[in-house]
Amino acid sequence: MAKARKRSRLILTAVVVLVLGSILAAAFWPRPVMVDLGAVTRGSMMVTIDEEGRTRVAEAYVVSTPVAGRLQRVQVDPGDPVVRGETVVAHMLPINPAALDVRTREQAQAVVRAAEAALRVARADLNGAIANRDLAETELTRARQLRERQIASEAAFDRAQQNFRIAEAAVETAEAAISVREADLANARAQLIGFDDQGLAAAIGNAGSDDIPLYAPADGRILRIIQQSETTLPAGAPIMEIGDIDGSLEVVVDLISSDAVQVEVGDPVVIEDWGGPQALDGQVRRIDPFGITEYSALGVEEQRVPVTIALTGQAEQRRALGHGYRVEARIVIWRSEDALRVPASALFRTGSDWSVFVAQNGTAALRVVRIGRNNGVVAEVLEGLSEGERVILYPSAAIADGLAVAERIVQ
Repeated sequence: MAKARKRSRLILTAVVVLVLGSILAAAFWPRPVMVDLGAVTRGSMMVTIDEEGRTRVAEAYVVSTPVAGRLQRVQVDPGDPVVRGETVVAHMLPINPAALDVRTREQAQAVVRAAEAALRVARADLNGAIANRDLAETELTRARQLRERQIASEAAFDRAQQNFRIAEAAVETAEAAISVREADLANARAQLIGFDDQGLAAAIGNAGSDDIPLYAPADGRILRIIQQSETTLPAGAPIMEIGDIDGSLEVVVDLISSDAVQVEVGDPVVIEDWGGPQALDGQVRRIDPFGITEYSALGVEEQRVPVTIALTGQAEQRRALGHGYRVEARIVIWRSEDALRVPASALFRTGSDWSVFVAQNGTAALRVVRIGRNNGVVAEVLEGLSEGERVILYPSAAIADGLAVAERIVQ
């Protein structure tokens, strides 16, 4: 009986030890590390420089005041269509001349009196010249008759004819002098025009309309109204901006100078995030040769280069776009239709080389690769990988060459 109990305890102890050993072996048995895998594929690939930009009209016209005057309230609104040389976009009135002080007015009145006196002298000179011409004409007639009767000599007739021509020229000179004096008088009277001289202005022929219409300088639409209320403006003050949104809309992006040197005129551009259902096509038209110093949101000084992009797609696709809208421009600096691609998240550095972990038969195999272009999502593989191979994405420090791995299943 005692022997049977002792044998039972031994068997029970052995079973317990065996179970505990099995549990500990299962707990500490090496398991494959769960990883995410990606495939090496072949297909199209492009490298772009992405930057926020803004739209603008290529040729915007600013309507400004041609002379100093009073601008009437602008009746047009932004978005209204205009026709060059036909649509009146604003009206102006000339400003009243400055009021004359007492001394200036007295001087101007003295000039008017002097001009009137000079005009009377000129008219008196004309009367004297006419009298001399009439006398010379009578003497010429008498000399002609005496010559025909052979009483007077030929020389006397020539002198009479000369005197008549001189007298006739004197009349013409006197008439021209009267015209000059009349102009001087009109100029002197104009100096007297002031706020209270409307009757004088009408008397000298300035009774017409003072309205100055401003016509649209180009076809298109009104982009914005700079000055709408009625006010007095100097010559050259801007009133509104006009441009052709449908026909001459373009995009301007400010690239960092290190990115701008990689861009060439003619590079294709993809316009995204502008609010429409599909991306727009564009092309680099101009790269400015002058960099502009700007500061980022963190206060970092940057050299920015303006790059102009022409929209090459159909105008109907971007009908909702306007002047000054925000867009996202992707300038394509490299493109290949048959590139061997590996996910960029699988790459890591080993010294100066790029490497990946390739999943082979449930283990991770370290492999050095040669990479070409990289757009941040996929990288071009030049050497080291083949199409269809699977690589470990986001490899951690726990992954090592020869380590057992298994693909993580995302449910």
